[in-house]
Amino acid sequence: MAELHPIDKLYETIAQRGGTSPKTSYTAQLLKRGIHQCAKKLGEEGVEAALAAVGGRKKEIIEESADVLYHLLVVWAATGVKPKAVYDALDRRRGRSGLARKKARLKKR
Repeated sequence: MAELHPIDKLYETIAQRGGTSPKTSYTAQLLKRGIHQCAKKLGEEGVEAALAAVGGRKKEIIEESADVLYHLLVVWAATGVKPKAVYDALDRRRGRSGLARKKARLKKR
């Protein structure tokens, strides 16, 4: 059996910790607080990553990127989104121009 991708491993850990005590798990705390808190933390981490990028602080970009990925996966777990669904969406987009997709969305409005 092939080894799991790090994203899949992290997602499994997050999903498992969701069932543990919020007294001993930060992940359980976030999930217990609900999707609004999970989404808020994702947004905060995204802003911190963006500011690190603007400041050209490579080490900080790496650390904040890890935080963004963690909090994104917490949001996935909180909403029942599985990594495979996201992988499938990325596969459908492969080879298609992002500009063409944006143009098509604008036409639908």
